[in-house]
Amino acid sequence: MLVVLSVAVMVVDARFTLLKPVRSQMSLVLMQSYWIADLPERLYQGVASQFGSRTELAAENEKLKTENLLLQGRLQKLAALTEQNVRLRELLNSSALVNEKVEVAELIGMDPNPFTHRIIINKGERDGVVLGQPVLDARGLMGQVVELMPYTSRVLLLTDTTHSIPVQVNRNGLRAIASGTGNPERLELRHVADTADIKEGDLLVSSGLGQRFPAGYPVATVKEVIHDSGQPFAIVRAVPTAALNRSRYLLLVFSDGRSPEERAADAAQQQESLDRQAADPAAVPSATVPGAAPTATPNKPVVPATVPKPAATGHSASPTPAATTPAAAPASAATPAKPAASKPAAKPAAKPAAPKPATPAATPAAPREREE
Repeated sequence: MLVVLSVAVMVVDARFTLLKPVRSQMSLVLMQSYWIADLPERLYQGVASQFGSRTELAAENEKLKTENLLLQGRLQKLAALTEQNVRLRELLNSSALVNEKVEVAELIGMDPNPFTHRIIINKGERDGVVLGQPVLDARGLMGQVVELMPYTSRVLLLTDTTHSIPVQVNRNGLRAIASGTGNPERLELRHVADTADIKEGDLLVSSGLGQRFPAGYPVATVKEVIHDSGQPFAIVRAVPTAALNRSRYLLLVFSDGRSPEERAADAAQQQESLDRQAADPAAVPSATVPGAAPTATPNKPVVPATVPKPAATGHSASPTPAATTPAAAPASAATPAKPAASKPAAKPAAKPAAPKPATPAATPAAPREREE
């Protein structure tokens, strides 16, 4: 019965997604076993660091100072290259590259299956990790997240037989697909033409195609290129730059989640706002404030500042309710204000025409000012 139950659970787990919540909850218990299994290594590292000799520490300190000085020099050159890249992108009217956000994770387990290359890290769904998130170490890309648990995640390495990544040669930009071979020290480039410009020692970096891995990260170094005149494609083997079997601390890359269309639209809007500010700095506040545009638009055709004044000087209250705003209507006489509420244009124009000659002289004055 137990054997049949075990086989049934394995079949259900392999073909359906019903047991995924159960596996996520069981990972909470397994995390404690990972911590207990890693405890001897932690104790050994702690004891070794406590009993290290003064000479070794001094030598290591000098080595770190030298490496720090070299890295600082490279960083200064990188800052200059970054500024040059920004200026070139401004000349090309292109959007700037966004620096990815990273988070440090630690390797806490490995998949015991020899035919799959997977590792377990101590960051999970509670830490903001998502499926397909790139993982790298200090030397290059390692893989991507393929399974999420509350506090842990499972990462598929680049050398797994089911994994492929689009790459390009850093020397000339030649694009190719690097696939895993099952060997932790080897990658293969598929369908590379026999006449392609690729040679031993070329650095392969991620091309960014597919919107899964960020562009520009080291992936592998070409180790061997075999040309066969009878085959249409060359055999290209490469060695991963990342230490897949030795790295313990990893980096999770949180790239921009927007689609290329959204990034292009946002960049266009930012460029348009910058052009508007450069062209007319005084008009920017009125355009950005939501209440400024509606008030300025209806007042222009009515001309409230010029029409009511000649009506008031001509001691006639009849044109005032026809041309003024509703705020000025209660200030006029009570008799013309009542008919003006229903028909503001017909009745006031007919009454002052016959009894008073001064009123017709005042009425055409308003259209003349409007024409002017």
